[in-house]
Amino acid sequence: MLDDELRDCCKNLKLSRNLADMAQTTQGNTHQDYLHQLLVAELKNRERGRTEKLINSAGFYSIKTFDRFRFDEINLPSQLTPESLKSLDFISEKKNIIMYGRTGTGKTMLSTALGVEACRKGIPVKFYRTAALVNQLSEAKKGEVLGLLLKKLRKASVIILDEWGYVPYDRIGAQLLFDFLSEIHEQKSIILNTNLEFSRWVNVLYDEQMTAALIGRLMHNCYLLLFPGENNRLRESSIHEIYGSIAPTVHKEDN
Repeated sequence: MLDDELRDCCKNLKLSRNLADMAQTTQGNTHQDYLHQLLVAELKNRERGRTEKLINSAGFYSIKTFDRFRFDEINLPSQLTPESLKSLDFISEKKNIIMYGRTGTGKTMLSTALGVEACRKGIPVKFYRTAALVNQLSEAKKGEVLGLLLKKLRKASVIILDEWGYVPYDRIGAQLLFDFLSEIHEQKSIILNTNLEFSRWVNVLYDEQMTAALIGRLMHNCYLLLFPGENNRLRESSIHEIYGSIAPTVHKEDN
């Protein structure tokens, strides 16, 4: 009977029903110590619940952590270390991360680990295969529910786009994705995984001006992580030459 009354009290106070169960096993040297231990246990229980909710709603394919990831197999920019990356400082700085490398080199694993760690710190994340998000945007536009989808996307502080450029995108969806990424520029962090050089992005986005503008915005405040592959050609050609050629256009648009 008392257990039922405790559970009813927890419900009315909007406390976890588990608090009634924890009350039977929690110990303390004084009444105050007992209450403190019980409330600490409730706070930890709530934190676990929030983390599970964020992870479940993020859309990860599977849960990955940093434990098995080998940072010595990728090239980080000079201003970034594995420790600073895992600290997620880039999120508070509103910086983007672009991971470039061949298929199967760990881009999805690392981006997932970053996303899971963000969830554990109470930061909302959305994880998408890029083609799937493009299709969702296009279908939402046709179904006149685009506003609802964008509202859900805007709740996330980190947007992870996996498999960027693996297949050509629906033209309407690609335009909508461009509009959304432009909207959140310098407001949220984007993690983008690709095996496609910048010079070939136009093959999936179709429009040269839109492609140039998107590359410029993504690279404006960004860390580029290179995975085993054509590292030198990307660094020396794709970034410097492509970004150099689009910089005037991007600068003119932003002004």
